Amino acid sequence: MPDIPNLRVHIAPVGYEIDRIVLPAKRLRADRVILLVHENPSEDKATKFYEKISEQLEKLNIEVVIEYHDRTALFQIIKTVKNLIIKESGNIISVNLASGSKVQAIGCMMASMMFNDNKNVNPFYVEAKEYLGFSGKAMSKGIKDIEYIPTYEIQKPEDRHIQALKIVVDSGGKISKKDMAKKAVEKKLIIVNAENESQATFASLDKGIISALEHQWGFVKVNKIGRTRWIEITEEGKHASEFLI
Repeated sequence: MPDIPNLRVHIAPVGYEIDRIVLPAKRLRADRVILLVHENPSEDKATKFYEKISEQLEKLNIEVVIEYHDRTALFQIIKTVKNLIIKESGNIISVNLASGSKVQAIGCMMASMMFNDNKNVNPFYVEAKEYLGFSGKAMSKGIKDIEYIPTYEIQKPEDRHIQALKIVVDSGGKISKKDMAKKAVEKKLIIVNAENESQATFASLDKGIISALEHQWGFVKVNKIGRTRWIEITEEGKHASEFLI
């Protein structure tokens, strides 16, 4: 694990587990545990579990933070974990892949792989000592082992491409190439120093921004209607914007 002399922070989705959150936090000497809790408690059967988890962690003098999210929406889960990774960037972050649902585990792993810029994010899986099945109580008891999962990097767009995608999103998902060029210059996503400024601006926009968004990432498509070229977000771009922006 990275040699960062700061807090040991655990991020743990709350499902129907207690020991698989509390015992790793105790064994790994966590200073803070951030519990990912469904944003609508009335629809979540796990409510009683995070209350018990909080009580046990507090008895261990471990700080508990509740972070609300939609536990059923993959891209929202990724964004929630991404924001926590950014917020806790100076600390050692351990992400629990065993405590919530499958979609939460996938979202947590994807966020760990995409946003581990500081190399301080460590996803781990907890093997239960005994599996009980779900009958209104915790699904497992005790822990047998904690295994850290390697974080192979998932490529993500450059910051300027993410900012450009945001321009398209903020424009309602569709923007003319002319307006896109103007906004890109204003935000300094492209820099043009040439005699034929208009032509150079469009060339720079095509080469530096649109080409990557359209051909490398598939986030936008360019359509010509009459004399106007329109940049329009794709379904892939809509999904990506949910956690990149």
